[in-house]
Amino acid sequence: MTMPSDLSLGRRAMALLDALGKHSDEPGRLTRLYLSAAHREAAETTLRFMREAGLDSHIDPLGSVVGRLEGADPDAPALVIGSHIDTVVDAGRFDGTLGVVLGIVVVEALRAEGVVPACPIEVLAFGDEENARFPTNLSTSYALSGRYDPAWLDGRDQDGVTLREALTRFGGSPEGIAGIARNPARYRGYLEVHIEQGPLLEAKDLPVGIVSAINGITRARAVVTGEAGHAGTVPMSMRRDALAAVAEMIGIVERAGAKRSDTVATVGVAQVQPGAINVIPARVDFTLDARSPDDAVRHAMVQDILSECEAAAQRRGVGFTIEPFMDSPATPMDKDLMLRLEQAIGSIGVEPLHLASGAGHDAVAMAALCPVAMLFVRCKGGISHNPAESITVEDADAAARALLETVKTIVA
Repeated sequence: MTMPSDLSLGRRAMALLDALGKHSDEPGRLTRLYLSAAHREAAETTLRFMREAGLDSHIDPLGSVVGRLEGADPDAPALVIGSHIDTVVDAGRFDGTLGVVLGIVVVEALRAEGVVPACPIEVLAFGDEENARFPTNLSTSYALSGRYDPAWLDGRDQDGVTLREALTRFGGSPEGIAGIARNPARYRGYLEVHIEQGPLLEAKDLPVGIVSAINGITRARAVVTGEAGHAGTVPMSMRRDALAAVAEMIGIVERAGAKRSDTVATVGVAQVQPGAINVIPARVDFTLDARSPDDAVRHAMVQDILSECEAAAQRRGVGFTIEPFMDSPATPMDKDLMLRLEQAIGSIGVEPLHLASGAGHDAVAMAALCPVAMLFVRCKGGISHNPAESITVEDADAAARALLETVKTIVA
């Protein structure tokens, strides 16, 4: 049972979230894409919040908002708290932004209690976690570990605008990207609070949970080729129906993902040609997305899927090719930081629960710089990337108190 609280931290977080939720590229719904006008407005608002909290703050050359509290020893390795303020199209208010505002709220609480941290604390608001505008991958957080891919600057959005052009219009600096990289020796850890984006915490009736690992991801594009024919004249036994073959393959993918409790596998896109009601499908392009917190398990699952799909194609007399285009390794969380989160959660009267993250987060990129850990917050119905995304002030408060207690054990 959660320990009693006046909910002041949760209410403060909700107020900041409400303010940031007003910055959108589209009227009537929340869309805040990387380097858009709304992103700039949200970055400026976040910058103001950080400065009001007593953080020495600026917007870096890639558009991330960076706030720093020096602490008693400015030369000691810093603790980082962060997440992102960009969104998908027609988003909810909490994905990413919750982790940013809770970092600010924790700094405010430390100052209100008169706590001077022994080491610096940085709060970061990344701008390109969703990768919803440009073909990138956690670009703003990878920049901190010196892993920014210069090719990303030439990527284009759906309007043909390059990232380089958008960054310049935003007020950023392509030439300044290299200077964002940090020295790993100067950082002791990264903490990220994020809504769960899944139903487990709600099912367990818990406000928060500890992430054990972020799933590794395999993504691939597959093509099945058959033979078009008249839907009324070609006998069923003589057909080479590409869509029927893919239907069987989708079942293979679903069964493979369901074999274990910690794996998932999805066919999210299927494009049928020629796409006429009276023509047997000749070609289907489809995608595979397979995830697991254990890379060996994920690779074995993908191999099983490929073997079974190849067998199905051969049996049906259709062609099958598949081209992997992503192999993102799983990211384990740091055991010491996880233990600190567990103790903090216990101190507010919540049973600690460990769960894997099926989605990617900035913590994946930050793990290349320093140890990382994540705290998940219950969201209604497990819904995310949706205007119906919702958390309660009570759960926001529990997350804030757990983060605050964790930070105290690190910077005391």
